[in-house]
Amino acid sequence: MNTRRATVTALMAALVFLGTYIFKIPSPFGGYAHLGDCMIILSVCLLGTGHAVLAAAIGAGLADLLGGYMIWVVPTAVIKGVWALLMGLFMYRILKNMKFGWLAGAVIGGLVQIVLYTIVKIPLYGQYGALAEVSLLAGQTVCGIVFGSVLYLIFEKSSVLGRLQRLCRG
Repeated sequence: MNTRRATVTALMAALVFLGTYIFKIPSPFGGYAHLGDCMIILSVCLLGTGHAVLAAAIGAGLADLLGGYMIWVVPTAVIKGVWALLMGLFMYRILKNMKFGWLAGAVIGGLVQIVLYTIVKIPLYGQYGALAEVSLLAGQTVCGIVFGSVLYLIFEKSSVLGRLQRLCRG
């Protein structure tokens, strides 16, 4: 990994962290919804799969660590990394010739995120408590996909995306 790539990966991890840590909507069960997911989507589009997985895992895990959600640091890092990995696989491998492969990857990764978080919550909150949180998690996921898509499309239309991709991957 060269210096530029490491710096941009760290910058995207910081943006995931800020979107997660600053824009919190508390949940009755002790968690929170946030806007960090849109930065994960942007990370995959700019960095590619591997570096986006790092940015997603580090940024989201750090937000839980510094936010006092210690029990969630590892599950969050893994789940957000899985989301970035799935999105990257769909975007760059499975649907690479499809115009909206990135969106399909974001949606599939988001759905897997909802399932994984629900599975992790069952031993913590019980089955009913975990299921009660699905709508909040789904709302957060949809917001992340919508905001991430809007940013992606704005950058793509303005030709900024190509320049940012070259800068990030250069």
